[in-house]
Amino acid sequence: MRINPFKAWRPTAEKAGEIASVPYDVVDVKQARELAEDNPLSFLHVVRSEIDLPDDTHPYDDAVYTKAVENFNALKQSGALIRDEKPGIYLYSQQMGEHVQYGIVACCHIEDYEKGLIKIHEKTRKAKEQDRTRHVDELNANTGPVFLTYRDSELITGLMQQIAATEPIYQLTAQDGIIHTVWRVEETGQFAAAFATIPAFYVADGHHRSASAVAVGRARREANPDHTGDEPYNWFLSVIFPARQLKILPYNRVVLDLNGMSRNEFFQALEKSFTVKETEKKVPDATGSVCMYIDRKWFELTPQEAVSNDPVDSLDVSILQDRVLAPLLGIDDPRESNRIDFVGGIHGTDELERRVNAGEAVVAFSLYPTTLDQLMAVADAGRLMPPKSTWFEPKLRSGLLVNTLD
Repeated sequence: MRINPFKAWRPTAEKAGEIASVPYDVVDVKQARELAEDNPLSFLHVVRSEIDLPDDTHPYDDAVYTKAVENFNALKQSGALIRDEKPGIYLYSQQMGEHVQYGIVACCHIEDYEKGLIKIHEKTRKAKEQDRTRHVDELNANTGPVFLTYRDSELITGLMQQIAATEPIYQLTAQDGIIHTVWRVEETGQFAAAFATIPAFYVADGHHRSASAVAVGRARREANPDHTGDEPYNWFLSVIFPARQLKILPYNRVVLDLNGMSRNEFFQALEKSFTVKETEKKVPDATGSVCMYIDRKWFELTPQEAVSNDPVDSLDVSILQDRVLAPLLGIDDPRESNRIDFVGGIHGTDELERRVNAGEAVVAFSLYPTTLDQLMAVADAGRLMPPKSTWFEPKLRSGLLVNTLD
């Protein structure tokens, strides 16, 4: 696989903690406003610029993109963001409790995405993809990295360990307690050669960011009669982690009603396809079953029929969708239904219980995490997972390293 060094726009060491922000897509406008309150340097002013506009502003209004450009330029002009004079790549580590993961920040080529060498496992939503495409195009920048992974390489891990033994350019502890550390690597040849032995990358998180970066690159390629493939718009910002180091959590579900059924009717319908038993477990012990919370009690659902060997159909999220959510609860498209909500595993089962007990939902489903092997098997088969199949923690920070397309 190809990686490319870049001249990053990045905070000064003194401002890194103020600028670094959560990704745009893990907070809504209200949450973003609260996080950026009293902090004019927060990168949320760039990636969620609607926080600086009236409350009734549509998220895709022209003013949102204009404000994002204005705020990005202000950070650069004030000196809060500086640009490296020479291209480089970066080592980026995140520590959440005892868990530590190391990735390489570099640029990947849009042609590798187009050829399927950068493999996806989720479908994008058109409106959201168009929004990020316009954001990249008007800012002329990848403001947030795509989260990629690959099957582990001892060579690359060894090179990362050597860099990690040196002095970082940043180390900061975010509000959520996650420690983020960044090292700059100027001698990039060894890493480029090592990644050239990797057959494929996999999008772990950031399907909209990758699709939008490719859309911008493709449009500029088509508009350039002298296109060579080496122009900056051919490359997009990525953080590339070895799979064994990643922490993947479940993406749980809550449903607001029982689709017109009584509790007894719902259980009778469940028992046609599952063995249902009351349990003290709140999370399945392994893939192949689902835990359900209803009426302040937990139940374990185990499929009565053998689970398919198909890489998609065998996923617990698929079993839940195909055997419960669609046929029984009438949720055929969870992307569009307003009767279902998704709860990232970082919030735990306490949040599932809280929502049901508070009457915000009627039933909740706790899943065993999708594994990286399952994710890669789906992507290798050229297939797509159901929406909200994976939740990765810790989340990357935006604003620490930005790639401009010039």
